[in-house]
Order: sequence, then structure tokens, then C-alpha cells
Amino acid sequence: MDQTQMAREAREAPALCAQQLRLNADLVRDAGRQLRDLAPPFAATLARGSSDQAAAFAKFLLETHAKVPTLSHAPSIGSLYHATSANFRNVPLIAISQSGRSPDLIAAAKDAREQGAIVIAVVNDAVSPLAELAQIVIPVHAGPETSVAATKSFVCTLVALTHLVAEWSQDEALLAALESTGEVLETAAIADWTDAVTLLQDASEMLVLGRGPTLPIAGEAALKLKETSSLHAEAFSIAEVAHGPMTLVGEGSAVLALAPLDVARTGLRDRLADFAARGAHVIAAGNAEDVAPAGLVLPSRTDVHPVLGAIAQIQSFYGLANALSLARGRNPDSPPHLNKVTRTL
Repeated sequence: MDQTQMAREAREAPALCAQQLRLNADLVRDAGRQLRDLAPPFAATLARGSSDQAAAFAKFLLETHAKVPTLSHAPSIGSLYHATSANFRNVPLIAISQSGRSPDLIAAAKDAREQGAIVIAVVNDAVSPLAELAQIVIPVHAGPETSVAATKSFVCTLVALTHLVAEWSQDEALLAALESTGEVLETAAIADWTDAVTLLQDASEMLVLGRGPTLPIAGEAALKLKETSSLHAEAFSIAEVAHGPMTLVGEGSAVLALAPLDVARTGLRDRLADFAARGAHVIAAGNAEDVAPAGLVLPSRTDVHPVLGAIAQIQSFYGLANALSLARGRNPDSPPHLNKVTRTL
């Protein structure tokens, strides 16, 4: 992997995640106990950008493991409209931000807290304004991140959210899986996905597919392809792609499938076979039997818990995103028109 700042920071994620789990053990155990005692009727997330993909991952975890319905609370509802419902009283609002300094997130979190929400800040900067107004703060411990493209902070955030939901739900399988996080992500970090560069170097648009735990991963991958390679990539559910976007796929189209390792893999093989039959360049990571129709199968861990498998896929993907950006003559550390902290209201 070429040593851009993006590449260096992404490579730090496995060790940082293992360290985070140790540092946060007592804090997250206590937070999980509080949330079980609270027994809320639903939960909500608050985020933008890559953090919103992490929020979608949290929704999947909460609904499948903690059995808590979860909605996405748009920042503008609180920051512009000041229309947060009083029904948020005693409802956990998980506010996710690398910097904890985006004005819209701070304003929306403040508005929700005034309506009685329990604000949980999942942040890299534990002394940020967002952290200061939260009742529960979960630091992701990613350390300084200077590349505009978030990498290690995103991976660390996914692990922190998984840890929180595992403690909240007391899911023994998920708690046990977390013990191997560092090793699984280390394997993912050295997996070489750069064979896909040749197929994507001249692409102008592509689909990124996922489902269940990998749909938010597909969303983050598509966002990074736009951000670092100016490649118009769109994420779709493996199921939803059949409801219209299928018409976009034909000879020479680029498709990246991030296959889930759980029941959400149902139907994937047939979908990829359809794309391949149309002459699409199909690239996939996942179980061999599921992704066999792909023209290029990427190395990935399939002997792990499906949640860790999904996190591992984005860890591997960052190496591809970095290499593709360079191959297309761009600087992944400093994409045009973007800043590290987005200040909107």
C-alpha cells in the first residue's frame, strides 16, 4: 500500500481497536447496564457523512442484537427546525462524530437533550463540545487523524458501536467475537485488494452492493470512492438493487459486492451471476460459494462472526481506495472541495 497519510492511518486501525476495547471495557459495561435498565421503546442515531454510515451499522446491530427499533434523527430537525419530539424523553440518542465539533450535530443533540433524550456521544475527541453535552461518552481512541478521508476513526467507531450493543444486549457470541478484533482486522489490513484497480481505473460509475451488516459498509465504500477517486459510486442493498438499478448494469459496468456472512447472503449468487451474464466487471468479497460468479474474488476472512467480517471488509477496502485514487492521479489525503470538519447548521 503506497504510504499516503490515508494509508498510514488506515493501517493503524487494528491495534487501535484492540486498545480501545481494553480502555473502554468498564465504561461500556456500565453504559450497557444503564441502557438495559432504561429499556427504551426505541433508540435514535444522529450523524452525517461517514459517521452516518456508522449510524446505519448501529441501527443494524441494535435491531438484530438488542431488538431495539432504531431511527435516524436528521440533524436539521433539531438544528434548524427545533422540532425534536417530546417522545424522545428517556430515549438513547447515539450521536456519532469524529471531531465532535460540527455545529449542526451539537445543536441537534442539545435540542434532543432538552426534550429528555439520553445523549450518547461516540466521538474521537472526548473533550469536544458534543462530548461535553452528552450524558454518556464513548471515546473511540483513534488518535489524531489528518487525512480528510476518514479511515481509522471509522473502523474504531464501528468497533465501539459493536462493543456498546454487545454489552447492552449481553449477546455472548458478539462479546466473544470482540476478543479477536485486533487479529481479524490485522489480517484484513494486509489482504491485498489492489487487483481491482485495473478494472476500476477508468470507470466513471459503479454499484457497491451489501446487505444486512455489509450494507453500511457498502455505503462507506461508495462514499470513499466518490471522495478520493471522483468515481460516481452508489451503494445499494443486494435485495433492493433488483427494484430499478439493475437496468443500469450492462457490458463493462463495474460492480463491487461486499457479501454478508449471515442469512443476508440469500440470493447473492444468483444476483452476481445475472450481472456477470450481462458482461459486467463483477468484483466481490465473501464466502466462495456466494461470490463464485464474480470475475475477481477478493481475499477476505469468512471464518469470523458476521459483524466482525463486515468491519474487516472496510478495513481491506481502504487499501483499494488508496491505490485506486493514486492510479487515477488524485491525492487521497486531500480531496478537492472537502474539509476534515464539515461545518453546517
